[in-house]
Amino acid sequence: MSGNKVRRIVIWAAFGLAAAVVLVLLLAPDPVPVDMATVRRGPLQVVLEHEGVTRAREPFTISAPVRGRVLRIELEPGDPVAARQTVLATFLPTQPVPLDARSRARAEAALRSVREELDRARAERDRARAQHDLAAADYERILSLEQRGVASRQELDAAEADARTAGETLAAADAGVRAARQRVERAAAALLEPDDRDGGGGGTAGAVLVIRSPVDGVVLRRLHRSEAVVGAGEALLEVADLSQLEVAADFLSTDAVRMRPGMRARITRWGGEDRLEGRVRRIEPSGFLKLSALGVEEQRVWVIVDFEGPIAAREALGDGFRVEVGVVVYDTDDALKVPTGSLFRSSAAWAAYAVRDGEARLVELELGKRNDLEAEVLSGLEEGDRVVVHPPDRVSDGVRVEARSTS
Repeated sequence: MSGNKVRRIVIWAAFGLAAAVVLVLLLAPDPVPVDMATVRRGPLQVVLEHEGVTRAREPFTISAPVRGRVLRIELEPGDPVAARQTVLATFLPTQPVPLDARSRARAEAALRSVREELDRARAERDRARAQHDLAAADYERILSLEQRGVASRQELDAAEADARTAGETLAAADAGVRAARQRVERAAAALLEPDDRDGGGGGTAGAVLVIRSPVDGVVLRRLHRSEAVVGAGEALLEVADLSQLEVAADFLSTDAVRMRPGMRARITRWGGEDRLEGRVRRIEPSGFLKLSALGVEEQRVWVIVDFEGPIAAREALGDGFRVEVGVVVYDTDDALKVPTGSLFRSSAAWAAYAVRDGEARLVELELGKRNDLEAEVLSGLEEGDRVVVHPPDRVSDGVRVEARSTS
């Protein structure tokens, strides 16, 4: 074969190969435009967030000590109070209630009965005293005879036992007299009448009671304002020291088990511009059932968070204010992390599409901690790798991809 013919064959072969390459390129699908992110090292926090409410750590409810008339309370919610100085309420114990004829007759009969019991108790005491005196005299006499050798030791022991028994009987009789006297006083108290000058109303039966604040703070709530007769134990005011605020938030029990006392917390969305710092003080050991807004039953646990930092930063907060609480359950400054939007489930493992040589390659991952935006990668990717974020349906293993244009 001549040289010219060989050259023509080579030229035509080159043209054919070039045409084939051009044809393949023309028929190949275009790269899929995707969003990409770079695997980087940096800080990673896992924060569990939920709505909470502020509350005074040690509120005091001021109640009526006995039944009586409380005078008008002039203090307003928010007014400052000083411990053992500020008068919270002035209280007038009520006079006895007037008795009707039947109640008076019953009370008078009860008084006569207990007076007779007192007379019998006194007579029993006199008899016991006489027996005691006689037994004591017999003991002294037999003791003298026993010392002279006239009486036996057995007779002396019997006389001593009789004297001791007589003394115990006398002590019991004295106690019976005291108990009977108290019953007489109680029955007589039932016959007390209101002071005629009060006209049967709610005047004073004794000294005026002045109730002072037990703590430095402010009035939280005024439960009674106008003058009124109240029962014993009825609440009048609530006071508290608002410098000792705490936050209570009911977390899901599955989140609460990840928390420990002493963990850092952050308080946001409370109305101020700055984020407030806090620390978990207590995770309550008992949960409770609560219905969510969608009607789903949830088991929840109260988590109590203390504020940290200067009080001036939160001085606008009061008792019962809504806040958002975030408890930091994990915090590191050096985590290999990817966006959570690049992750998906493949079989039983987490996976992502790594971009290598312009193609999407499926890689299975071992993940550590994660939050809503980022996840820690323990294996499967390296720093500097690029991954597809929110991969579309057109992306699969081996598909050509390119970064989406931002223009």
